[in-house]
Amino acid sequence: MSQKQHVTIPVLPITENSVGMQSSSAKPVRDAIEGFFVRHRHQLIWVHAAAFVAFIAVIFLPLFLSEPPETATPFTNFTTFANYAMWGLWFPLVFLSVIFTGRSWCGLLCPMGAASEWLNKIGPQRPIPAWMRWEGTPAVSFVLTTILGQTLGVRDHPEAAAEILGGTMLAALVVGFFYGRKKRAWCRHLCPIGRLLGLYSRLGAIEFAPQVRRPGRDAYSQKGACPTMIDLVGKNESRHCIECFRCVNPAAKGSVRMEFRRPGLEIENIRDNRANPAEAWFLFLDTGVALGAFLWLVLPQYQAIRQSIGVWFIEKGWTWFLEIGPSWLVSVHPQRGEVFLWLDFFTISGFMVTWMIALTALLAATTSAAAHLSRLVGGDGSFGRRFSELGYQYAPVAMVSLVIGLGAMLFDPIKFTPLGPAGVQILKGSLYVVGVVWSVWLSQKILARQGVRASKRWLPILPGIAGSIVIGACWWPAIFGA
Repeated sequence: MSQKQHVTIPVLPITENSVGMQSSSAKPVRDAIEGFFVRHRHQLIWVHAAAFVAFIAVIFLPLFLSEPPETATPFTNFTTFANYAMWGLWFPLVFLSVIFTGRSWCGLLCPMGAASEWLNKIGPQRPIPAWMRWEGTPAVSFVLTTILGQTLGVRDHPEAAAEILGGTMLAALVVGFFYGRKKRAWCRHLCPIGRLLGLYSRLGAIEFAPQVRRPGRDAYSQKGACPTMIDLVGKNESRHCIECFRCVNPAAKGSVRMEFRRPGLEIENIRDNRANPAEAWFLFLDTGVALGAFLWLVLPQYQAIRQSIGVWFIEKGWTWFLEIGPSWLVSVHPQRGEVFLWLDFFTISGFMVTWMIALTALLAATTSAAAHLSRLVGGDGSFGRRFSELGYQYAPVAMVSLVIGLGAMLFDPIKFTPLGPAGVQILKGSLYVVGVVWSVWLSQKILARQGVRASKRWLPILPGIAGSIVIGACWWPAIFGA
């Protein structure tokens, strides 16, 4: 009988390249925050319960209330308040929060993930299917949800918000009930906003890092304490970490600890933090589809395209195209003066998909050029590796543009201050400039890790600057519009 051999797995101490140097002055703050959440992590169920009740009220209560008057404000009407709470506060702030606290929303507050995990305890706990574990599944989920949200008018009609967000909650509950074993399969694989927050959390100033790390890339594991199936001893990326504090044990030397780091450091050192090709493509796609979701509302060219297509179908005798679409697919609210036809569904969807493809092609082209130029001036690694790494340079400008464009309601109160509309434009423009400068900074840091000398980095940086400027030009109506 052969004897089992014990293999010693080498471990690496945590380094500045992976999470940044924890300064002595920051440690007391880190220890206090970490200690608080570790002591109270079992009480988070009450926070999740309160968030669930608030979610249900904001989403469904407006369905039973009368139409708000034109003079209604968030302070005088609940329906108006609910709309502003969702799209003027929650949507933009949850994205901006990742810069400071990573995916803390997902682990500490989100009622969908918590409810999904709770139901998992009483469900059949079936194995997570391969189609769900595919890297492209979150991108498909995000794109489809974004398009449906536009054709339904999710920002204008409580019925649409109830369908999109209520339907998302239902999907989270169903997935949580059936799949995984004491895990959050929904949060890891299907949540349309979770993967986007995960992507931008790489910019975050907080990381949950193992104090000793097994060399090699991150692994997927359904064993262990992590609800999003991170193999904790090999953890070197933030995108799947929901910061639930379950893996944190300050008393254990080999535990995962919360660490402060310089914002953007993970992307600066993306060569050590698993640059993921699917994530880079997702960054391009989500930026494009979000841009299309904004531009169809403001560009007169969209109306011209819609009119031309409608006339063409009338000439062909395809009158069904001009019939009112189903209310579960398009906005049908005659009492509010908005009724969409099948024509609207196809033109809005087509317009958004076209912008998604066009911007994805543009960013892929500029990233390819940067990757090629990096090689010419001394960058190492395969083309695919350099491409994936340099794709992350667009994360800051893409996130800022998303907040400015689709989270524009956040800035509305400034109009009623002495700063007025000009103050809104200045703030938006400043945020965009910060996004561009940060993206350029990341580009040169990524190139440095690829082995490009400082004196030669300017050449492969140029395509990234061009891509960032194009993104800003496309969002121009959002930045400097009235």
